[in-house]
Amino acid sequence: MVDVVDGPDDSQRIQIDVTLYAPAETPAPTILLAHGFGGSKADTATQAQELVQRGFTVLTYSSRGFGRSTGQIALNDPDYEVKDAQQLLDWLARQPEVSRDGDGDPKVGVTGASYGGALSLMLAGADHRVDAIAPVMTYNDLGQALLPNNAARQARATPTPAGGSFNDKGVFKQAWAGLLFAAGSAPRPHDEPDTGSSSPNGPTGPQGQPLTCGNFTDQVCAAYSEVAQTGRAGQATLDLLARVSPKSVTAGIKVPTLLVQGERDTLFGLDQSDANARQITAAGGEVKTIWFAGGHDGAEPGPVQRQQIADWFAFHLGGVGPAPEQPNDFQFDIAGRPQRNGEIPVRTITADSYPGVQDAERVPRFSLPLHGQATEIVNPPGGNPAATSSLPGASQALDAAGSLGQSVARDLPGQTAVFRTDPLDSQLLISGTPRTRLSVASVKGQPATGSAVLFAKLYDVDPDQKRTLIGNAVSPLHVTDLPPDGTPVEVDVALPGVVHPLETGHRLELVVSTTDQAYARPKEPAVHRVGLAGGAEVTIPSVRGTATSANAVPTEPLVGIGVLAGLVLAAWVISRIRRKSSDDLDPMLSDTPLVIAGLTKSYPDKPTAVQDLSIRVERGQIVGLLGPNGAGKTTTLRMLLGLLHPSSGQVRIFGHRLVPGAPVLSRVGALVETPGFLPHLSGVDNLRYYWAATGRPMLQARFDEVLQIAGLDSAAQRRVRTYSQGMKQRLAIAQAMLGLPELLVLDEPTNGLDPPQIHQMREILRRYAATGRSVLVSSHLLAEVEQTCTHVVVMHNGRLVTTGSVADIVSVDGEATFRVDEPQQAAAALRTIEGLGQVEVDGDLVHADLAGHKAAIAVNVLVDAGVSVHQVGPRRRLEDAFLQLVGEEKR
Repeated sequence: MVDVVDGPDDSQRIQIDVTLYAPAETPAPTILLAHGFGGSKADTATQAQELVQRGFTVLTYSSRGFGRSTGQIALNDPDYEVKDAQQLLDWLARQPEVSRDGDGDPKVGVTGASYGGALSLMLAGADHRVDAIAPVMTYNDLGQALLPNNAARQARATPTPAGGSFNDKGVFKQAWAGLLFAAGSAPRPHDEPDTGSSSPNGPTGPQGQPLTCGNFTDQVCAAYSEVAQTGRAGQATLDLLARVSPKSVTAGIKVPTLLVQGERDTLFGLDQSDANARQITAAGGEVKTIWFAGGHDGAEPGPVQRQQIADWFAFHLGGVGPAPEQPNDFQFDIAGRPQRNGEIPVRTITADSYPGVQDAERVPRFSLPLHGQATEIVNPPGGNPAATSSLPGASQALDAAGSLGQSVARDLPGQTAVFRTDPLDSQLLISGTPRTRLSVASVKGQPATGSAVLFAKLYDVDPDQKRTLIGNAVSPLHVTDLPPDGTPVEVDVALPGVVHPLETGHRLELVVSTTDQAYARPKEPAVHRVGLAGGAEVTIPSVRGTATSANAVPTEPLVGIGVLAGLVLAAWVISRIRRKSSDDLDPMLSDTPLVIAGLTKSYPDKPTAVQDLSIRVERGQIVGLLGPNGAGKTTTLRMLLGLLHPSSGQVRIFGHRLVPGAPVLSRVGALVETPGFLPHLSGVDNLRYYWAATGRPMLQARFDEVLQIAGLDSAAQRRVRTYSQGMKQRLAIAQAMLGLPELLVLDEPTNGLDPPQIHQMREILRRYAATGRSVLVSSHLLAEVEQTCTHVVVMHNGRLVTTGSVADIVSVDGEATFRVDEPQQAAAALRTIEGLGQVEVDGDLVHADLAGHKAAIAVNVLVDAGVSVHQVGPRRRLEDAFLQLVGEEKR
């Protein structure tokens, strides 16, 4: 417990609960790690331990009013939370584990999520001792975040949603604000003193009534009471929100700043990060921006983002390693549709520089015409019932219910005006803030309020009319000074900043509603006429870049305000990008497609899936991977593709040691489980979009060749929804063959194929290997493997049973069969070979146990005896050998 001065009154003191983590080698540069609102230092323990392993000293602490720390919550006020943090810097400068730039000046970086992220900005703007910061999913202007207004009259300048000061014309974000206030009003631990209120008689509201403050200061409590009861903020409340907002200090932030913002965030949207980026850059600071596929309504920052934060501090603070170069590029994630296992596939895109969410000169914009008539919409008395568009934490539950066909009353009849685009004829990526113009008017003969509170949102509508609310977010609009005679007022509308891919055949639907349960609504009944204005279009920003990684995140949202900064989700599964040096290349194996050595994959409380597996695939080979169900075949394939991390052992592809996202994977084509194709696109368009996601030139794909090889050239232009199961399987194989990779990995490629197609697949693989390429194929059709493959690998219970050529495997016990003209004469001749085993005659076939002798010796003996030999081969089929090898023959 560290004693600090309590606010501007130096006579009072409070205690801050801290934990100092030290690495093996000290002194070391230090990270001050702050938590989210409603949390404590326990929430940041995982990240602290990761940073310590990287070589940093780390100080975590519970902010005043949270955890075991005393004092009252002042929302990152410069005289309270910021002053507390400055005193913690003083304390750090005295610790032997901490590197220093000078007396009383620790070498320190500051990071945190949400509330903690704002603290890092506020502290950097107030204290020159801070050397670098990494704010995560936080805000710039708390007034704009909690009372947003995304409409601007034509006569005014184009709005900047998160920049500048805000006025009392915003729309109160009551659902989020209520959760925040509840988190700060939670009872304190029973062994901590009740700090109570600083006023002798307690705080009072606008009408002088007493208030229940919880752990908040009187000023914060009174401000919340005002907006919660009236839906409006007076000047004192606006002044307070401006004072505790990072926008008040960004002009003084000169240190390197990494801004990490979530794309699924109805609390602090991309516009808040954009304002921080613009203001710090204008002040001369170095800024890098990352948008990740998460936020307050999605997954929290995971291993990838935490690694990037650690790299940022390693480079700018020094003293630890490795410290990779930190270019000021811009990264953002594109999230796909949730998979059956609950993961969301994610692609990370890198652009040369951060373009902002509104800079029309730096962000290409695409105009999509809107269609629809002006509509009279009703605000019901009391604002109820209300739409359920953007309730905190409920967005994905509403999406899930809709995907199951359940009725979800997101928009209510009579309260919405709807405008639509035409279906798209090509894919389009939304990355930033879409914009449009609306016409709003009062309706003659109806109650006139002089203003309108509206909520604008964009839906992605597929060809089957399934609607997805983009970003699960809405833009609140407060349109004032509406003439009572019905004269329309035109307004510019900034829609929520999002990253969302629009597929071919989909269209956009702009919906304007009078209600939303997440916001305060006018209580007075009113009727408004809402239509399109200006060019009747929506403009879409679309940042172009290069794909740098693919990974997955869970679909679970952050539930509960206490996890805003750091609860690690148990279901988090995400691939880490690791840059490997040239030492990872074994030159002796640079021409060998695949070498697996000692590969093991184990899980807690389960049998080992793969144990000490070692195999090798050479050029020109077709290798069959065989084994009963549960043998570990699919696990092995997933590990050699970087989709699973092995417990031990290694995989080398053309000499390169495999890690997730390794560049050498571009030389591998794979079909592991059937991919999910977009049914409304043609077969060739599905292949084109898949190849485009790899970032490689289109000319390298060889679309015509792979479609012809797969036997789909005549059906390539048809939509995939018209394909049979066998055709979809052949399209999946064609996708694996794109670019004609040097190593082709196929898991059960003949699933869904009929006998003629299986025969065709056999020929395809033979021709493919004849070019010097290699194929590794897992299959349960042993007869096909025997006819197709040159070599086999047999697994059982996760272990390697045997490996070798097909001929060697099927003749493992030395038995051979000879087709001859004179079987009895042949049998007699064979029996003259010393040590030969049993010889049997079966029609024109002679079966012999060669007992270790080579088949060529037996052939020479037969020829010397005057017997014509027409065919020689192993006596057993591969199926017989397989059953014996895995112990199934006896059973």
